[in-house]
Amino acid sequence: MTGTTALTLGGLLAALLVLIANLHPWWKGGREVKQLSAFGKGFTAAAMAAACPGGLLGWAHSHVGAAANGAGERASAVGSGTTSGSAITRGQLIGLSSTGAVVAVAVVFLVVLEYRGAGKKDKRRIIGGVFVGSTLLLTAGVAGLLKWLPGALNAFAGVVVDAVQGAGLL
Repeated sequence: MTGTTALTLGGLLAALLVLIANLHPWWKGGREVKQLSAFGKGFTAAAMAAACPGGLLGWAHSHVGAAANGAGERASAVGSGTTSGSAITRGQLIGLSSTGAVVAVAVVFLVVLEYRGAGKKDKRRIIGGVFVGSTLLLTAGVAGLLKWLPGALNAFAGVVVDAVQGAGLL
C-alpha cells in the first residue's frame, strides 16, 4: 500500500462512518464533553502528524489516507453498488519549522501515553480520532480550517526554546 495526499469519495465515506460511530453514543447519551475526549485526543494527534511534512508522522498520515480510500471505496461498492473513486480537492498543512516539530512530536507522544493507559473503548475511540483526523486533513476544507496550526506550533516552540535558553531572564 502506498501513501496518498489525495482523498477520494470512498475515503470520505470511511471517515464519515467512523465519525458517526464515535458521535452516535455521545448524541444518544448525556452529550458530555468527556465522552468525546478520547476521540479528540486521537484527532489532535492526527493534526500534529498532518502538520509534519515528512518523517514517520507524515508517512503515517499519508498512509491512513490510502487505507481510508481503499476501505471506503470497497464499502461504497458493496453497500450501494456504485464507485466512489473520484478525488476530493486536496489540502495540506504547511509551514512547520524544526522547533515546531518538537512540539508536534511531544503532543503525539502524550497521546500515545494516553492510549497506553486507556481502557478498551477509549483505545478504539483514540484510533478512530486518528483515522478521521488524518483522513479529513487531506481535504482542502479541514486543512484550511487548521491552517493556523503550524504557525501556532512554531510560536509555542519558540517561547519554549527562549525559556530554556534563558532569554529575558539574564
